[in-house]
Amino acid sequence: MVKQICTKAELNKEVSGNSGKLVVIDFYAEWCGPCRAIAPKVASMAEEFKDVVFLKVNVDVGEELSKAYCITCMPTFVFLKGGEKVDSFSGADEKKLLEMVKKHK
Repeated sequence: MVKQICTKAELNKEVSGNSGKLVVIDFYAEWCGPCRAIAPKVASMAEEFKDVVFLKVNVDVGEELSKAYCITCMPTFVFLKGGEKVDSFSGADEKKLLEMVKKHK
């Protein structure tokens, strides 16, 4: 399951409640075609990798988080481990997303 969040407080709750797990944040926009194209693939990965926490942030709603992670294009994926950013990339690249999840989990 991919959980929708909007605030730093929600992110902190997810990170602290899943300590030791990889957290993948998908920064997206409703109007972004590539974001809509990769969304079902992200949902499939969330089902496959039960030990990884997948979160979504709509950049038009979650501006606080978007600014905190300096999001300038969508989709952008941010990878957190122990509450710290360990990696990120931009673009609807399913293969790269899968590689990064496997690398950091």
